[in-house]
Amino acid sequence: METSYRPNLHLALVHYPVINKNGDIIPSAITGLDLHDMARAGKTYGVRSFYVLTPLKDQQILAERLTAHWKAGAGAAYNPVRREALELIHIRNSISEAVAHIRSMGEGDPKTLVTCARDHQGSLSHARFRDMLKNGLPYLLMFGTAWGLSPEVIAGADYILEPIKGNTEYNHLSVRSAASIILDRLLRPEMV
Repeated sequence: METSYRPNLHLALVHYPVINKNGDIIPSAITGLDLHDMARAGKTYGVRSFYVLTPLKDQQILAERLTAHWKAGAGAAYNPVRREALELIHIRNSISEAVAHIRSMGEGDPKTLVTCARDHQGSLSHARFRDMLKNGLPYLLMFGTAWGLSPEVIAGADYILEPIKGNTEYNHLSVRSAASIILDRLLRPEMV
């Protein structure tokens, strides 16, 4: 089903700076499942682009190899639907490079939003953000790998999106699962 609503929403999967289980700031490794699944969810819900952010050159090369097969290699011919999704991916060094790339599209600086599994005072509800998306301005929604975004990234964002909560105390979703749930809460056709 094709809908006419397409938000000015961009996703970013941040691999640095993120934290490990001890709270240390680290770079994390890229995984193919995250790239494929988040790109496919993004394409399904009409996001404009999906940034994979890491300053590590070996990880950038890995991401390029993982996506090239499906964007231009044999995988593109074998599965053109997956190619469409992976064409959303842009590999960049940092959040600031992603923001600059969005700015270069001519619509100004995007407002930045971060996701976090922990509660933060003043967090933006999914409903409120869904309403904000209707203004047509660009937004960059960031997800952290490992054990989440670093405190400096969270503190530097324009908004913190409320966490996803299930019906138990357990709260450690994979980033690709969290992204899919959030996109559905924001952009499901009957919600917009």
